[in-house]
Amino acid sequence: MFRHQRGEGRNQLQFALVAASREVVSVHQFFSNLVFIINIVTTSSKCNDELKEIQAIEVATKIANGELETGRGLNQIGTLKRAGDTRWGSHLDSISSLLKMFNATCVVLSNIAVDGGSYSQRGDANFVLNQLLSFKLVFTLHLIKDIVEITHLFCIALQHKSQDILNAIYLVSSTTKLLKNFRDSGWDDFLVNVKLFFEQHQIDIPCMNAQYIARRGRSRSHHDEISVEHYYRMDIFLATIDYQLQELHSRFNDHIMELLVLSTTLNPRNGFMLFKIDDICKLAEKFYPNDFMEQELVRLKIELQHFELDIPNHHELQELSGIHELCQGLSGHFQL
Repeated sequence: MFRHQRGEGRNQLQFALVAASREVVSVHQFFSNLVFIINIVTTSSKCNDELKEIQAIEVATKIANGELETGRGLNQIGTLKRAGDTRWGSHLDSISSLLKMFNATCVVLSNIAVDGGSYSQRGDANFVLNQLLSFKLVFTLHLIKDIVEITHLFCIALQHKSQDILNAIYLVSSTTKLLKNFRDSGWDDFLVNVKLFFEQHQIDIPCMNAQYIARRGRSRSHHDEISVEHYYRMDIFLATIDYQLQELHSRFNDHIMELLVLSTTLNPRNGFMLFKIDDICKLAEKFYPNDFMEQELVRLKIELQHFELDIPNHHELQELSGIHELCQGLSGHFQL
């Protein structure tokens, strides 16, 4: 039952997390610019070859200077990766590839802006290069990377049909806690890392204590004057994380968590160690009332008592690893 519901919802969760992050205007603009940047740089084999060549030179230089470790599987030369619209995890690959090839990407865009075959290519390359070198895009690039890294394991785990409920409950809890910790105490370290990235790439950093100047059309009164740091912390950093937390809470509220907790009693691991007849009865009565007639609910408790006593006689059931395997095993041995 959980497998069926999870199978329908796992892709919806990834889509919801992507959509939730886009509720922040700057994040929505970031994703649009990210797609634009990657499309321009990877639009031709010539640009791809140039990107790889520049990256190879940069890696070789860093290795020679002792800035990179060498070893099997390290420092592989790749290309920018496109992100799927609804697959949250694919954005991690896309963002990570851009961060890894940031310098090479800037060089390729700069070359296209000068030597592009048409005015539209030159204009587009010049536009996205300016965006890529802006504090807002790089700030958001790092923010989304950190958020996706926190939620990635949970999204990936839900795609596995063998995912057991105990681990799912743990991942809901741990993902939420990590996001809250990042929200409440991660700002200072995050900002330091962003500034370090700018320094390494010799990009100007705005004065964080200066007054933030809103774009035209967004007026602020004298009492609403804020600093640049305040804007990036409140309007982007906290707002983006809060939307993620809200989405997770809406999909895994107390009602859903109770369903998951009660469902753990069906976990066959360790000889049905978590098996509780009262929990199964409560699960049936509260969450599946339309699937059981009144008399079936009355008989359920005694049938479960028979099942509990009969488990030791079926070693193949005690060796199962999850509820999905239990359902398959029961279909061949029992009729509850």
